[in-house]
Amino acid sequence: MAQNNALVPLCRLLEYTFKNESLLMQALTHRSAASLNNERLEFLGDGILNFVIAAILFEQYPEMQEGDLSRLRASLVNKDSLAEIAKILQLGEYIKLGSGELKSGGRRRDSILADAVESIFGAVFLDNGFDPCRKLILHLYAEKLRTIPDVNTLKDAKTRLQELLQSRGYPLPVYKVTDVSGKAHKQVFTVECTIEKLDCNTTASGGSRRKAEQEAAALAIEQVSKIIAS
Repeated sequence: MAQNNALVPLCRLLEYTFKNESLLMQALTHRSAASLNNERLEFLGDGILNFVIAAILFEQYPEMQEGDLSRLRASLVNKDSLAEIAKILQLGEYIKLGSGELKSGGRRRDSILADAVESIFGAVFLDNGFDPCRKLILHLYAEKLRTIPDVNTLKDAKTRLQELLQSRGYPLPVYKVTDVSGKAHKQVFTVECTIEKLDCNTTASGGSRRKAEQEAAALAIEQVSKIIAS
């Protein structure tokens, strides 16, 4: 099959040349553009990416527990991380979109960019097997794997508050929704976080109950830390 010259710059960045370039073209085709699109390739690539990153973390952190390994993996394979890689590859220039997605800025949408990266992983696997696909993932993730964050910075506020309290033998916090305002499609939740034994009470609001709880927990961490330090 003759090489599509328009895809040469992308293949150079990938450091991979397709035997069957139609797989790459499919990986770059959004469902809004054609019935033969990248959804199935994205499903396959997602599974391979999760496995490769999980194996790397398993080897790199032999003492780390499952929960922390899962947090690290999630931070590496999430939509934001994949979209960052897509932007380095300038993938938005290559993605084939339907007219509606084009008009609404689909080339810049993180979810579309992230799916395309995973689709490319799936396409490489079908084109040449697991080892070249793993090599591509390691290539694109090289910088992220060099700068893996401290797992504690990835824990949400509710988890950090719970661990802080448990380490000191204090009871767990109680969360209570005290108010819900706004229209159904744009509600604002107000949540109270109470730790009676420490006489700690914080209140926060958010666009969902979960967000409000997280904000209240973050405020509680500040209070509890001051109480413990005093």
